[in-house]
Amino acid sequence: MRFDIITVLPGLLESPFAHSILQRAQKKDLVEIHVHNLREYANNKHKSVDDYPYGGGSGMVMQIEPFAACIEKLQRERQYDDIIYMTPDGVTLNQQLANELSSVQHIMILCGHYKGIDQRIRDIYVTKEISVGDYVLSGGELPAAIVVDAIARLIPGVLSDETSALSDSFQDGLLDAPLYTRPADWRGHKVPEILLSGHEGKIAAWRDEQQLLRTKERRPDLLND
Repeated sequence: MRFDIITVLPGLLESPFAHSILQRAQKKDLVEIHVHNLREYANNKHKSVDDYPYGGGSGMVMQIEPFAACIEKLQRERQYDDIIYMTPDGVTLNQQLANELSSVQHIMILCGHYKGIDQRIRDIYVTKEISVGDYVLSGGELPAAIVVDAIARLIPGVLSDETSALSDSFQDGLLDAPLYTRPADWRGHKVPEILLSGHEGKIAAWRDEQQLLRTKERRPDLLND
């Protein structure tokens, strides 16, 4: 699976993709992540990619021309299943959306900055607009890293235990059950006896019950959907 990310701050994305699961996924050739510097597609000597908004107002707006040049160059090289723009007014990222996107092959992600991007970029090129929450960040780079991580870990072979992703929170519409490991007794705080019983059926039933209880307490909205 290949991700192409367009940004004015490529250095901001170096660390998230250079460690842990995403690093191993790239080394195993399961995932390709390519970061493109938007300034290389600017058509002025100062390599600026923003300008004042028409109609006035505060902030600067990212111009259409550099984005168009970069997007169209990449499109000449391969066909993209989705071109995603990271924006607070997009659809909120959830596990179902991550599952859907993990089944495609080529994804391009546009990172906004400043006040935002020219609407024509969104109208002409973008196929999906995604938000990571109801808040505003300085740019789309960190949200883009979140989207890549959420999708890539679902690709077969990326996780050492492929069943792990299937039992994550939200995969079945519920939060995950409490988790424990050694020692079984730490300063009098003990692991529930059922988890030490070795009885798979009873353990599964306990986890199902705990998932429902935790979801009712912490995210009752998930049960109302």
